[in-house]
Amino acid sequence: MPFDHLLPYNDLPPLPPTVELETAKVLKEAIQASRALAELKGASDLINQVLLIQAIGLQEAKSSSEIENIVTTNDQLYLAFAQTNPDIDSQTKEVLFYKDALWHGFKALDENRLLTTSLFVELVQIINNTTEGIRTLPGTKLLNPHSKQVIYTPPEGESVIRDKLSNLEKFIYGNTDLDPLIKMAVIHYQFEAIHPFSDGNGRVGRILNILYLIHEKLLDLPILYLSQYIIAHKEAYYLGLRKVTMENRWEEWILFILTGITETAIKARICILKIQTLMLKTTEVLKKELPKIYSKELVEVIFQQPYCKIRFLEDAGIARRQTASFYLKELERIGILKSIKKGTEKYYINTALYKILISS
Repeated sequence: MPFDHLLPYNDLPPLPPTVELETAKVLKEAIQASRALAELKGASDLINQVLLIQAIGLQEAKSSSEIENIVTTNDQLYLAFAQTNPDIDSQTKEVLFYKDALWHGFKALDENRLLTTSLFVELVQIINNTTEGIRTLPGTKLLNPHSKQVIYTPPEGESVIRDKLSNLEKFIYGNTDLDPLIKMAVIHYQFEAIHPFSDGNGRVGRILNILYLIHEKLLDLPILYLSQYIIAHKEAYYLGLRKVTMENRWEEWILFILTGITETAIKARICILKIQTLMLKTTEVLKKELPKIYSKELVEVIFQQPYCKIRFLEDAGIARRQTASFYLKELERIGILKSIKKGTEKYYINTALYKILISS
């Protein structure tokens, strides 16, 4: 039956695709993407892993949510992340849910869990802060954001959706001869085409990208984020998905994803190297200007995220409250931090780190 965008696509072909995926163009681009990923993986060993997962991960959470028109500011996001019981707006809260889902998936892999439907459901439940799982009701349609016309109707029926997800699982853990980056592009398309949830499919799909790269040991940490690339090329992204659906044009789609991996990995590596340089410079300044309070642990704490407060130093065992307050004031005095007051709480912003993160 030919594809009809107005009818549920229950005939979505199973994986693997029947066309040649590893064309000469695709293989050439895959080599570049693999090289860029390897260099990023090496750079990730240079600085604190908590920073990479938390502070950089928040930027991915922000960008991935922005694709779904969930928008917050960097200030709101990092401030909320630094608070114990944040009283925050709904948009920022949704971004933090995404961050929690990403962390949940990363820990699941660390516990040797598999990329399966059950894990996908856990991720979407965290993202949406709900107990809902696979779509059961008919009527889901994807609309053109400008014309509001239907452009795609995903498969309907819980059993149909679960069968297609089961096929996706088999593809993830089979077809071992296929280049993993090419395979990731196929996985991403198929998950988005199945569209198994009422909401949160795009965000779960982008988390799945990251988790698959870690599963394949192409990365050790969740630090390769395609969301900013997708935002910059949003029309090409959605057009690429539609061309696979309507015309089976896999090569264009795979090349799009591989180029995104290359560009994003290079950008992420540059960000990490900038942070490493800043940490070394900060260490030198502290040793010279404040030798009595300098410690490697103190530098690490003020680089775990842009917003720092007294409790962070206490929790790290660096100093008790009064001494921790003195340390942060001294760091502000020499220009490393800048204080702000929010409600009854005082925060100290690592402004140089903040600038690197928001410009990356």
